Amino acid sequence: MEAVVLVAVAGVFAIVTGMNDGGALLATGLKLPTVRPATGILTLVVMVALVPLATHAVALTFVNRLATFQGPGARIAMTIAVLSALVVVIVLSSKGRPTSLTLAIVGGLTGAGLGWGLPVSAGSVALVLAFGLAAPFVGGLVAWGVTRLLVQTTTSRGLWRWHRVGFGLQTVAYAANDGQKMLAVFMIALGFQDAPLAYTSLVALLFAIGSLYGLPKAGRTLGQEIIASRPLHGVAAELASGTAVIACAVVGMPVSMTQAVAGGLIGAGVAQGGGGRVRWYAAVKIVVAWLLTLPASALLAGVVAFILKRT
Repeated sequence: MEAVVLVAVAGVFAIVTGMNDGGALLATGLKLPTVRPATGILTLVVMVALVPLATHAVALTFVNRLATFQGPGARIAMTIAVLSALVVVIVLSSKGRPTSLTLAIVGGLTGAGLGWGLPVSAGSVALVLAFGLAAPFVGGLVAWGVTRLLVQTTTSRGLWRWHRVGFGLQTVAYAANDGQKMLAVFMIALGFQDAPLAYTSLVALLFAIGSLYGLPKAGRTLGQEIIASRPLHGVAAELASGTAVIACAVVGMPVSMTQAVAGGLIGAGVAQGGGGRVRWYAAVKIVVAWLLTLPASALLAGVVAFILKRT
């Protein structure tokens, strides 16, 4: 019964991930006709299904390095962790504020592990947090340089070609890193360590459903509210976030693509027009949502796990 419940929760988690992440990934390039939303979602689905077949190191980080979800009651603790992360993210997403599901699930796993009395690796949690916090800054710095370079070297038609490259890079990066948190929940629910095509395809399908629903809200926030976005900014953010997130995937460190994209948009806006192009009030709201996500998820999961373990 515990496994059945956790599988169901894993399915819901994949849909909410699509709602939160899918729109943000597509939003940066909506002002260019090169990649249509339907084509973009299809590309994301294919990558989420296929890339883990080649590498799923980030999923294994979630499963093995943060906390040890094994033994009696471990699936209950994992269910608490995922549900806590979902509650926090759904509340924020309902307000059109894309947040980091990666931070949410890291907080949920840590809190549930501590509350249930499972072994939690403080060093691994700290390392994941360090990479996660660095991702938007790295994305911003890379986007700043890419924007300056594109202004000097490319034309409008050339920008279309770079958009195809950037979006492709971004989808591969997401599937190799941030998107694997969905697969990790199924791994714990069903007790496997590899990445069978059947499960990766299921994750991709659920992700697509969420992406179709969440595109208007999350996409509007990143694509319009953070900066007065131009096509150049979206392309630079795609190239920068894809590069940063793939680099983290190489060392098995999960980071948030949403954060990297947001940092990339800010970096691109600063590079072309200075800080006046950035709508800092919107950026601050998103940063506040990020800062609330992990402690809120950890506290909620920890309290619920502590209570249930002793009842």
